[in-house]
Amino acid sequence: MAKTLGYMITFTTYGTWLQGDERRFVKDGTTYAANQALTDSNKQNLSKNPVRLSKNHREIASKAIFEKANQQNQKVLALAVCSNHVHIVVDYVPIPMGKIVSYYKNAAQAALREIGLTGRVWTKGFDKRYCFDEQALKSRIDYVNSNHKDSIFSPSIY
Repeated sequence: MAKTLGYMITFTTYGTWLQGDERRFVKDGTTYAANQALTDSNKQNLSKNPVRLSKNHREIASKAIFEKANQQNQKVLALAVCSNHVHIVVDYVPIPMGKIVSYYKNAAQAALREIGLTGRVWTKGFDKRYCFDEQALKSRIDYVNSNHKDSIFSPSIY
C-alpha cells in the first residue's frame, strides 16, 4: 500500500452548498450532478440562514487554522478560506481524519465567535482527497492556489 503524503480537506459553510447544487456536490466521495428538487428540499430544511464569510471572517478563520495546524505539528501546504467553503492541503499526520477536520472547524468557529459570529458556521461532514505521491500533492496544491485567487492563502511550498 502506498504511503499517504498528505490530503486535501474541503468543508462548507452552513447552508451554502447543498446537495443537488448546480455546481455539483460530493457525498461519500462520489461527485453528483445537479438536482434542483433535492436542492429545494434541502433549502426548506435549513434551520437558519446560510452563512457567508466576509473578508475579515476569512482572515480570522485562516489564522485560526494555521495556529491549530502548528499545535498539531501539521504543515499547511495550501489554504483557501472562501466565503462559502474551505480547502486545506496538509501533510500527513497519524491522527484520524475526522479529528483533524474537527480541530480546524472548531478552531475557526471559536475565533469567529470571539468577534461576534454566533451560531453554526460549518456544515456537518467534509470531503477528503488523499495524496499518495508528489504529483497528486502538487496537483491539489495547484488546484487550491489557482482556483481561489480571491481567498486567503498560505504560501505554497512548490
